[in-house]
Amino acid sequence: MIPIDDLLRFVREDAPWGDVTSEAVVPDVSCRAVVRAKDTGVVAGLEEARALFEHFGVAVRQRSADGRLVAPGTVLLELEGRARAILLLERTALNIIGRMSGIATRTREAVEAVRAVAPDVRVAATRKTAPGLRMLDKKAVVVGGGDPHRYSLSDMILIKDNHLALVPLAEAVRKAKAQSRYRPVEVEVETARDAVEAAVAGADIILLDNMTPDAVREAVGALIARGLRDRVTLEVSGGVAAGDLAGYAATGIDIISMGALTHTVKNFDVSLDILKGVCTVRIP
Repeated sequence: MIPIDDLLRFVREDAPWGDVTSEAVVPDVSCRAVVRAKDTGVVAGLEEARALFEHFGVAVRQRSADGRLVAPGTVLLELEGRARAILLLERTALNIIGRMSGIATRTREAVEAVRAVAPDVRVAATRKTAPGLRMLDKKAVVVGGGDPHRYSLSDMILIKDNHLALVPLAEAVRKAKAQSRYRPVEVEVETARDAVEAAVAGADIILLDNMTPDAVREAVGALIARGLRDRVTLEVSGGVAAGDLAGYAATGIDIISMGALTHTVKNFDVSLDILKGVCTVRIP
């Protein structure tokens, strides 16, 4: 789960000097509330929302689970506690659930489209995440059945086009391998010829970037012809849309990475409603 300190950062952003409306208007009462889905999709972020509510003393009964497919009207969480605490956390919790569920839903759709063609091909995310939300975005991809890919520049070596504008491909791979044997080395290429060069140089993963399915097939064929295909993992990336997935999955690659999973998020609609008639006055 995401560390509670990171989640509290979102609350401080939303209420840096408290919730002035609730503090002015709402008496010190306890109440019950429910969080409901208003869309169909894969729910995510319930674990984080629950942690926030419980941190502020709100009792939570979880009625669904991250990764579960839900329909509109499904009760996700039941809450009981101080009304002011519930209102303080309402928007932050809904934002987390809405964004993470949107990512998880889109990821699940992509995974199922790929598995229908090639069950062993993985769908992965990229580093195209909202600043400050990477851990949530990546976790949502995993909840949806995808691969998070690298979390940061520190995780693995990925030699991209701007690196190769400064250092020749073979030299870049050699230097990367010399630095550490414990980190895989991935190289981004745009032609079959460069894919072969990267494999010969010793790359562990080859990223076939911005290539059409036909160009990807050509690269795979070139690697097979040289006896190099089994030495490398092949990843396809670069503007991959939902309609492209089946075509790429059938080319003989191993991974399809999609920035669209996290950089163009369709929020999952979710609501929090306080139940009327069940509030109790808190007596000091």
